[in-house]
Amino acid sequence: MSYSAIIQYLYQAAPAFSSVGAGAYKEGLSTTMALDIHFGHPHQHFRTIHVAGTNGKGSVSSTLAAILQSAGLKVGLYTSPHLVDFRERIRVNGEMISEQRVIDFVEQERAFFEPLHPSFFELTTALAFQYFAEQKVDVAVVEVGLGGRLDCTNIIRPDLCVITNISFDHQQFLGDTLPLIAGEKAGIIKTGVPVVIGETNGHADVREVFARTAKARGSIIRFADEEAFPAVECELKGDYQRANMQTVQCALDELRKQRTYRDLLTDEAIAYGFAHVCELTGLQGRWQQLRERPTLVCDAGHNAAGIAYIVRQLASQPNTHLRIVFGMVDDKDYMFALAELGKLQARATYYFTQPSCKRALPAETLAAAYQAKAIPARSFSTVQAAVQAAVAEASPDDFIFVGGSCYVVADLLSAKV
Repeated sequence: MSYSAIIQYLYQAAPAFSSVGAGAYKEGLSTTMALDIHFGHPHQHFRTIHVAGTNGKGSVSSTLAAILQSAGLKVGLYTSPHLVDFRERIRVNGEMISEQRVIDFVEQERAFFEPLHPSFFELTTALAFQYFAEQKVDVAVVEVGLGGRLDCTNIIRPDLCVITNISFDHQQFLGDTLPLIAGEKAGIIKTGVPVVIGETNGHADVREVFARTAKARGSIIRFADEEAFPAVECELKGDYQRANMQTVQCALDELRKQRTYRDLLTDEAIAYGFAHVCELTGLQGRWQQLRERPTLVCDAGHNAAGIAYIVRQLASQPNTHLRIVFGMVDDKDYMFALAELGKLQARATYYFTQPSCKRALPAETLAAAYQAKAIPARSFSTVQAAVQAAVAEASPDDFIFVGGSCYVVADLLSAKV
């Protein structure tokens, strides 16, 4: 089978959350354990760092990987979702897994895994861990897929756990209060393994969940937002990255206490990794500028907290006019997003669109909500059409933003508008 045929097979045989939403979620680790036994516990052959949280997981994971790579280590990086190519999820020193390795995995192992009916993420995680073991990585930075406690990455015993922050997302799986969501994320904390919490945003009940779990498991816990770290020059430029980079600095400070990393994590390696995150890891879609005059920036922030951050940064842009290309998937709070975007109404034009995935929220739904309030808005059936319209109507000094969903950003990057 060709690579494209293999990817299509994976989406059909093991449905992905991006395609079918809740139907792809499998609670529990029984299938993960069966896959792990079959492949000989590959995650036991390399060191790991485990990263969970509602927002910022990808940025923190990629930055840690870039710095560890700059320190001379061979580094695996497992993140999700991908934007353009499935292989973005599995990298070693920034290089994506080869198409042939993905083909071989499916063709050689399908007789075993088909009767298990694994989820797309369970199968992808098994491939990632096997590949990292084959490549003899020194350490892998592993991003949690969903939650933490029951996530299939939670079979690892890492050198460090990181939980970036807690806000509302995937409440149907994780709970409808912040302490309940925190409890699920805290499930990655392992006995005796230090944990860094990025932000609690003043929620004492969330802080208590983490502190109580760490104490019960004999784990050192640090709250990055309660410590002081110097400013760093980072390739990631979104305003929201300040908290993420503080989380990374706290994590590095903790890793420097461990013999494995102490002598490698020099100031020079850390500075280089911060300054070259995207170059070293291939990270995309985080306040990523794609053109000038007019400026065009995309960002994959997609839940309430992420969109609120983005709106604040858009409000600070020194430009003549904002042109906002925006689309979402159907399990997100689009009314909250529209309320936030509406704060920019006095200086914005809205181009609502929809990503090319089954869970896309119709562009007409977004546009109609604004039209009902007499706010001018148009709908476009594709991201490419919406962006082309925004670019055509923009003056050189305008600022075009494209976002609302990872899948909107993926369509933009694939179209190369």
